[in-house]
Amino acid sequence: MLVIGAGIAGASVAAKLAADMRVAILEQEMHPGYHSTGRSAALYSEIYGPAQVRVLTRASRDFYRAPPAGFNASPLINARGALYIATHAQTPQLERFASLPDVAPAIVPVAGDRICELSPLLRRGYAAAAILEGDSMDIDVHALHSGYLRIARGGSGRLVTDAQVQRLDFTAGMWRAQTPRAVFSAPIVVNAAGAWADSVGSMAGVGSRRIQPFRRTALTVDAPDIAGLSTSPMTIDIDEQFYWKPDAGRLLISLAEETPVPAGDVQPEELDVALAVERVEAASTLQIHRIQHTWAGLRSFAPDRLPVIGFTSSADGFFWLAGQGGYGIQTAPAVARLAAALIARRAIPEDLLRLGLDVAALSPDRQYLL
Repeated sequence: MLVIGAGIAGASVAAKLAADMRVAILEQEMHPGYHSTGRSAALYSEIYGPAQVRVLTRASRDFYRAPPAGFNASPLINARGALYIATHAQTPQLERFASLPDVAPAIVPVAGDRICELSPLLRRGYAAAAILEGDSMDIDVHALHSGYLRIARGGSGRLVTDAQVQRLDFTAGMWRAQTPRAVFSAPIVVNAAGAWADSVGSMAGVGSRRIQPFRRTALTVDAPDIAGLSTSPMTIDIDEQFYWKPDAGRLLISLAEETPVPAGDVQPEELDVALAVERVEAASTLQIHRIQHTWAGLRSFAPDRLPVIGFTSSADGFFWLAGQGGYGIQTAPAVARLAAALIARRAIPEDLLRLGLDVAALSPDRQYLL
């Protein structure tokens, strides 16, 4: 089997399949996870994303809390919490979100002075209401990604870097991927190319799934010496206009924007950095005089914002595993199990169906309902 892309999607599915079949993971960069996975400040949140994403996240909970023996020497998750805040004008959005049937049991409404007690940087009077997801957790993205790659290579998996697929053809029941390193052949190819997924689909002759990359900007600043800040929850504007969270002794800030861009090595724009600073300073007591580090990453979405997972009916052996958007890390364990079952033509894991997974809603042959 060929897996195109060694980010979290490709690495995790390869780890699931390498125990039973030979797998070659073809990565265009010298280092896997360079564009999206390696630039993610991931939070495990069971209320984040569309309903089907929330199902996949909940189905990943047990893996994060108790990963397989030998997967990683240290925990993959650490307690954090997520506080969604709303101004008076945003309160209706917060109330609608909090009332969703699968969200309501996971959150606690917060009001008055308690909001600023939980988020000690928050400017008093800014937030009229808030909800707390106490069970959300920081994810060690590097440990997760490297663990999957190690499991894949410990089985029958081979990681080939600097191996951009330049041509992809299907002949006599085999996919042939031409790269600068060699030509690789297999009856199944998994398109886990992230922002480049549509380019790979077009190259293979199976067309586009309208997966659009978006840029998101982040920065770190010195964290002020405020009691309780280091253990405070991630603070998120309900409309995702900004967020901040403590991060290794500093404060990580994001504009949480989604700017459509071509697939590539995205860099932060000065205007977006300035806007992030402006919004955070307006909502908090923070005065940012010095920025430690800035970066940008890619988040790729299909038009309906659901992942694209499954074989296409337009070509034998072509499997889509793309469009995870900003949810690829938190859903990786469940998505890998689902994809591995579909690739091996096995039954869908029962726990996924029991939680309400609609496999057809993720199919690459679905019609986008916008």
